[in-house]
Amino acid sequence: MLAVAGVVVAALVAWVLQRRRPAPPTQGRWPVPTQLDRADFDRPDAPWFVAVFSSASCESCEKAVSQAKVLESAEVAVQEVEAGARRDLHDRYFIEAVPVTVVADADGVVRASFVGPPSAADLWAAVAECRDAPS
Repeated sequence: MLAVAGVVVAALVAWVLQRRRPAPPTQGRWPVPTQLDRADFDRPDAPWFVAVFSSASCESCEKAVSQAKVLESAEVAVQEVEAGARRDLHDRYFIEAVPVTVVADADGVVRASFVGPPSAADLWAAVAECRDAPS
C-alpha cells in the first residue's frame, strides 16, 4: 500500500510540474502559395514567372525586387506585387509577411519560394534549376 501511495504522489508531482511548464514561444507561420493563377499577373504567357510580394514600407523588399528584376527576359516574367497597389493579390494568396518571392511555371505551379530577401545567387540558382528541370 505504501508503494502504491508513493507512485500516486510521484505521478501527481510530475503532472503538476508538467502543467507549470511555460508554453513554447510563438512560432511565425507565413504561408507561401503553392499555385498561382497566371492570369492574375503580367505576362501570363511567359514560360516562367517570378513574383515578389512586397510592401512600400519594407526595406528588404527593395533588395528582393531589384534582384528579381535582373531575371526579366523573354522566358522569365518578373513582377513586383506591392501590398498597397495590389492588396487583392496579397489577400487572395494569403501573403502575411513580405518579402515573399515565388518562382512559378507556365501552369502557375510554384517551383521555388523564399520568405525574406533571397540572396541573388540563391534566387538565380532556383530559377536556373527550375528551367533546367525536366517537366
